[in-house]
Amino acid sequence: MKKNSLPAYIFTVILLFSSLFCSCERSHKKIVKVGLLHSLTGTMAISEVAVRDAELLAIKEINEQGGILGYQIKALEEDGKSNPRMFAEKAGKLITQDRVATIFGCWTSDSRKAVQPIVEHYYNLLWYPVQYEGFEASPNIMYMGASPNQQVVPAINYCFENIGKRMYLIGSDYIFPRTANKIIKAQLEYLGGTCVGESYVPMHEASFNMLIQEIKKAKPDVIINTLNGDSNNHFFAQLKYSDVSADVIPVMSFSIAEAEIKSIGADRLKGNYVCWNYFESTDTEKNKKFVSAYKQEYGENKAIGDPVEAAYNAVYLWAAACAKAGTFDVEPVRIAAKGLSINAPEGIITIEGMNQHLYKTIRVGQITETGQINELYATSAPVRPDPYLSTYAWARGL
Repeated sequence: MKKNSLPAYIFTVILLFSSLFCSCERSHKKIVKVGLLHSLTGTMAISEVAVRDAELLAIKEINEQGGILGYQIKALEEDGKSNPRMFAEKAGKLITQDRVATIFGCWTSDSRKAVQPIVEHYYNLLWYPVQYEGFEASPNIMYMGASPNQQVVPAINYCFENIGKRMYLIGSDYIFPRTANKIIKAQLEYLGGTCVGESYVPMHEASFNMLIQEIKKAKPDVIINTLNGDSNNHFFAQLKYSDVSADVIPVMSFSIAEAEIKSIGADRLKGNYVCWNYFESTDTEKNKKFVSAYKQEYGENKAIGDPVEAAYNAVYLWAAACAKAGTFDVEPVRIAAKGLSINAPEGIITIEGMNQHLYKTIRVGQITETGQINELYATSAPVRPDPYLSTYAWARGL
């Protein structure tokens, strides 16, 4: 009996000490959880997967540098499935069940609007990476993309001065295109331009032939495009089939960056225009390192656009705010973020304390046959965000 029990006893002791040792090992690896909430499936996956990838890259880099406040960042991913109700549901799960410190996510304004009451109710923080229509400033959202005075307004000014005064507005049927076009019509009236037509299609629309014929009859100098998701693939394919090239009627787009150019095809987009705050070709040392790291991580054939870079910046700004606050708690982090600046791939960006949007450089570019964007215009310094267009007399009442 003793001969049999001794090995069992020794085995139990070994297991106990082994378990204690492993527990000690694990206890040294402190973790802070963050949520990544994007459309990994559905019509918006064409744009949002690359944004998620940028967030993961930033998290990896920060962890390799030692993390934040002695903690490693653990990303918990959820799929919004291009459905605002799913975004709201998953945001609630990340906050109440997964107990994330913050959320990075969304693309469309519909998804952001769905998540907004969730982060406000539970007092969490959403870092939103995309340009949008403005007229919003939630204490629980950090706006990493352009406000309308940093994209829509300067793009229309550029078109008016360099392309023509007659504009046709086409967009997906949701908040951003309708609000952006409301701004544009007021701006055109002030400038003395003309809106020769305005059309909206469902987010997943694939048939544009009749609409293109209508555009051709209206004879605009330029098409202002606020389509989102894979509808852009169909629109530009059918434009080319209808012999409407940039030489005939150029298009100024607000939601097509390098990743979308890659998907749609440079042969269909060359010569057309975009307005953003960042291009993959932006000539800064920080950007060269970012582009190199992103392509090394995800492949040389991957393209990097403005929302991708903005998502990458969001993680670094959050990390800097946490380090400054000395905690991951939402309110101290939110306060610490006000006025915070970092050297981003696009240049110096700063969080405006009054509205939690960013000072950003405005850039207008033209798509080349290689799929890159040739910068035609840029502001000499970052521009203060004005989400309510309060500094424009013609925008009063919008």
